[in-house]
Amino acid sequence: MTMTRRAFGIGTGALAGVFAFKPSFAQDVTIVVNGSGGALATMITKIFEEPFTRETGIKVRPTAPVSLPKLKAMVESGNVEWDLTELNGDDVVTATKAGWLAKIDYSIIDPDNKLPAIAKQPTAMVRASYSTVIAFRTDKFGKGKTPQSWADFWDVKAFPGPRSLENSPKGNLEFALLADGVSPDKLYPIDVDRAFKKLDQLKPHIPVWWTNGAQHVQLLIDGEVSMTSCWNGRITPLRNEGKPVDITFKGGALMLSFLAIPKGAKHPTEAMRFMKFRMDPAASAAFVKQVPYPGFVPGMMELLDPAFAATLPTSPENAAVQFEFNSAWWAENLDAVTTRWNEWLLI
Repeated sequence: MTMTRRAFGIGTGALAGVFAFKPSFAQDVTIVVNGSGGALATMITKIFEEPFTRETGIKVRPTAPVSLPKLKAMVESGNVEWDLTELNGDDVVTATKAGWLAKIDYSIIDPDNKLPAIAKQPTAMVRASYSTVIAFRTDKFGKGKTPQSWADFWDVKAFPGPRSLENSPKGNLEFALLADGVSPDKLYPIDVDRAFKKLDQLKPHIPVWWTNGAQHVQLLIDGEVSMTSCWNGRITPLRNEGKPVDITFKGGALMLSFLAIPKGAKHPTEAMRFMKFRMDPAASAAFVKQVPYPGFVPGMMELLDPAFAATLPTSPENAAVQFEFNSAWWAENLDAVTTRWNEWLLI
């Protein structure tokens, strides 16, 4: 398919040469940055937060996890702890409509207007893109035989073995429709009844519905399942270590993750300075080499080894075979569909 949102570049470069800082006056300011935590947070601290503090004197205190209900509570109470938070696409839509996010001043973050339009929302800036894809064992289906579509994922005769999917309707309804023959450009608005009917066929073959990234990887590595939906970055290092696992981007859901400033944040200007700092091509490239979830920072792709760039979800070849996850549809329908999902799991 032809993507309406095109891939943009990401770059590499040794961290040692990334930051040639000019002296600046230290500021007695600490910004609180809310994120997902874990290994990802460790890399963000090393590559972005610590160098930012060295250059500006502005300290960064990371906190986790991301929570839309907590964001709502903070803003509505007027006691806003976070200066910056990660949000997924449908949460950005929800929070913007509710008035929980501040407007972003792109004259601070992107004064030369180099960021592509896809990266700049009025209340949020894209920090990363990632894909939910099919991951599979390469030693389960015979030499050279690998699944190449969600139809294959549903085909337990041609590709035997248990499956796993995330315990969430998001993505799974789209995957079910793709397996049922719906064209990627006709997925939205989602035919919910048709999607659940198709999920009925696969449900007996799913012993575990995964709830976090570590779990779906472990299920695959332990051989408990032969296939699972998976975040693309989880499989790359395992494949590089020689583990018998791989992914296909065909039929993947290309998703975006954002940075946003809560309305009423104590240090919005400093938060935007940090957002600008994260736009450095070489630093962003160093991050992507460790965590293959690229953003849309201009100049990054030119710094990457072409072979590595080809493994990223936003490479032109990979982007062309995926669909764009429709966050706006999910923001409008998530509550009702989640209620139905939870009831369906109990049947």
